[in-house]
Amino acid sequence: MTTDVGNGAAPGGSPEQTAPGETTPGRSGTVRKLDRVVIRFAGDSGDGMQLTGDRFTSEAAAFGNDLATQPNFPAEIRAPQGTLPGVSSFQLHFADYDILTPGDRPDVLVAMNPAALKANIDDLPKGGILIVNTDEFTKRNLVKVGYAADPLEDNSLTETYQVHKVAMATLTIGALENTGLGKKDAERAKNMFALGLLSWMYHRPTEGTERFLREKFAKKPDIAEANVLAFRAGWNYGETTESFAVTYEVAPAKLNQGTYRQITGNTALAYGLIAAGQQSGLPVVLGTYPITPASDILHELSKHKNFGITTLQAEDEIAGIGAALGASYGGALGVTSTSGPGVALKSETIGLAVMTELPLIVVDVQRGGPSTGLPTKTEQADLLQAMFGRNGESPVAIVAPQSPADCFDAALEAARIALAYRTPVLLLSDGAIANGSEPWLIPEVSELPDLGVEFATEPNSPDGDAFWPYLRDPETLARPWAVPGTAGLQHRIGGLEKADGTGNISYDPANHDYMVRLRQRKIDGIRVPDVEVDDPSGQARVLVVGWGSSYGPIGAAARRVRKLGMPVAHAHLRHLNPFPKNLGEVLARYDKVVVPEMNLGQLALLLRAKYLVDAISYTKVQGLPFKAEELQDVLADVIKGVSE
Repeated sequence: MTTDVGNGAAPGGSPEQTAPGETTPGRSGTVRKLDRVVIRFAGDSGDGMQLTGDRFTSEAAAFGNDLATQPNFPAEIRAPQGTLPGVSSFQLHFADYDILTPGDRPDVLVAMNPAALKANIDDLPKGGILIVNTDEFTKRNLVKVGYAADPLEDNSLTETYQVHKVAMATLTIGALENTGLGKKDAERAKNMFALGLLSWMYHRPTEGTERFLREKFAKKPDIAEANVLAFRAGWNYGETTESFAVTYEVAPAKLNQGTYRQITGNTALAYGLIAAGQQSGLPVVLGTYPITPASDILHELSKHKNFGITTLQAEDEIAGIGAALGASYGGALGVTSTSGPGVALKSETIGLAVMTELPLIVVDVQRGGPSTGLPTKTEQADLLQAMFGRNGESPVAIVAPQSPADCFDAALEAARIALAYRTPVLLLSDGAIANGSEPWLIPEVSELPDLGVEFATEPNSPDGDAFWPYLRDPETLARPWAVPGTAGLQHRIGGLEKADGTGNISYDPANHDYMVRLRQRKIDGIRVPDVEVDDPSGQARVLVVGWGSSYGPIGAAARRVRKLGMPVAHAHLRHLNPFPKNLGEVLARYDKVVVPEMNLGQLALLLRAKYLVDAISYTKVQGLPFKAEELQDVLADVIKGVSE
């Protein structure tokens, strides 16, 4: 879904801008205009919360809001129904201004059963809106999650929150009684009832969702019509009931002019790889094995054979990267995608790519660990694995996107480095980025970088009679890339140590020392942009440094701290090996450096080792992203300490 934005207006014009919280009469009650809202849909893993949240997100994107999302779902294919481990949720933050995170806490919680209520109620702030599906609050379901009594029947919730009790299943079944569907099948559409009700509350258009449902269930028109009817029933319930005296409007955001679409990190990364193939003129070969949360990269790339994309679902992780490296040897851009456990299995072949000095992109969509750990939860704990997780001295380049939309540019940057320097590149995404979504400004093709490469075409030895595969470009130290079968360019390649220049197998101690240092020097010499510092006042004495998906929470926390009158500087690292050339000078300018990470301090360890900076490490390993409010408190305490 794309949206054209010019001068801050969404298609069809922008609603009148009013101050946040201003109310005006309208519809069946009062309309309150807000600048931002956070909604969380929560229910059983079979209740369709991801689809519900995604559809609301699509309508917010089409309307022109800025947005960020946070899906959260169980690792089990089907966790026990009605239990806490089986709760699935989808949080959406949409606003009329530039936002950076999916929000810390929901303003509105839709709880489809007691488990969803219990798992999420502590996040709902006092005065928040709670919409509950009362049909699921049976004695059996209450006991499953440890409720001794029904929380909807006492005053524990109504004294704290704006509680709306809605018999969603009953109302949905009633709306579908003339469709011929059985009770069980009709009840499954209750998520669309919830979506219709929320669409009414927040003045979202309905045409797009109805069109989507009819397209999604085109082969089952009776199911499509049932979902449309349930969606309309939810909308009509909001319109006719007296329970909801207030509805809400969030105006479109003032975005830069251009064409936007809602995009997830995995989709953006896949598009970036497609663009890399087009800009380099090379076929792209993805050799991979399905693994959460990276599998959608395979799914998306497999749809684009017309762009010269070949996807191979191999029998295991090792075979997947072997196919990718073989493709690079043959003159293609080889790519493999995985998560942390797969990187461990691929490490030997990554080392082979280091020795053979072939371009290779290894996408690691990080998740909670160790071992198989938390497959559907997010973490940033693979940085040291990417840096050092191979035998011998095996340096590779490392790039990390900062948000879902940034995955497109990060993929292009990884391809640039891999092709120009003939090296493996580890691209470190994570679960929060991969599954989250935000608006993406679709770039003009003319703005994309030229990634063209030149293959070796003739002998290059000093006597002109042979091809030496390890003669190097004096600027990049990259060796020549020869397509197998090119006449006169026969050469030996493999995992054993190479003699400088000729590429012959060498066990000479001095040569090994030279080649090890040369490969490291090549990585150290990769040209990357200087790190930029966001310090609006220029008076900050505290610098906060992040990488990956911590960008949003850190940026939001910095905004909050500055509003409190406390200056703070923010630097975010996309390039983690090599670091930007100016990073040492930047770190030295500040009295204190704070490094928040979703690990136990891996970037902080590297910064301390390389720059001898006394970095303050703030860590979190709960499988959940940082909240802006927790980082705000951390930064405020450090700033106060420096000021005293």
